[in-house]
Amino acid sequence: MQPSTTLDLLSLKQRAEVVAIDWTAISENEGRRLRALGIDQGVSVEKLHKGMFGMNDPIALKVGRMMIAVRRSHARAISVCPIAVTTAA
Repeated sequence: MQPSTTLDLLSLKQRAEVVAIDWTAISENEGRRLRALGIDQGVSVEKLHKGMFGMNDPIALKVGRMMIAVRRSHARAISVCPIAVTTAA
């Protein structure tokens, strides 16, 4: 198992499992929104894109079959463990 990092530091096109969320760093309304979009402990996510022109906000994620956007400040509060991709030989 790889060491955990935060979602904002995850490499593009990298899949990861959410291992913890610092809900105190996110407002109650925004926390409800993230949960409604499927962001919670144990969920698999993939970082697809980040903002244009050197801006790292927002970050596009794949959660299940959905693509959602989260603020970088929220991504910083989400700890993830990268999932190693295995290829069939």
